[in-house]
Amino acid sequence: MKVGQLAGAAGVTVQAIRFYERRGLLPPPHRLPSGYREYSPAMVQTVRLIKQMQGLGFTLRELAYFVQLLESQPHNPSERRKCVEAKLKSIEQRIEQLKAMHAELSSRLLTCECCNSSTPVAL
Repeated sequence: MKVGQLAGAAGVTVQAIRFYERRGLLPPPHRLPSGYREYSPAMVQTVRLIKQMQGLGFTLRELAYFVQLLESQPHNPSERRKCVEAKLKSIEQRIEQLKAMHAELSSRLLTCECCNSSTPVAL
């Protein structure tokens, strides 16, 4: 399948496919004598996985490592599990930071003169 077909099947743009290649998320494709890239149908699932994981907060660097694990150790999920657990822990820490920020802003909003004043504050 050509790059446009892969992009369409995976629900991304051709530019996204090329970007993933440059970043090492996708292996270099086979080239036809005409110079066109040729992808296996299995690449559709890989591209979809990359998009899903980006949507879940994984960085491109984290994804490159994860995809490399899929390719090099397809029957050993323990390292991939560690990656997902590390991301989950990172998200939980960010949630706690956001909760603290929320509490601080809520507290300040209640006591802030510029936010609770009935007359406009001159700048």
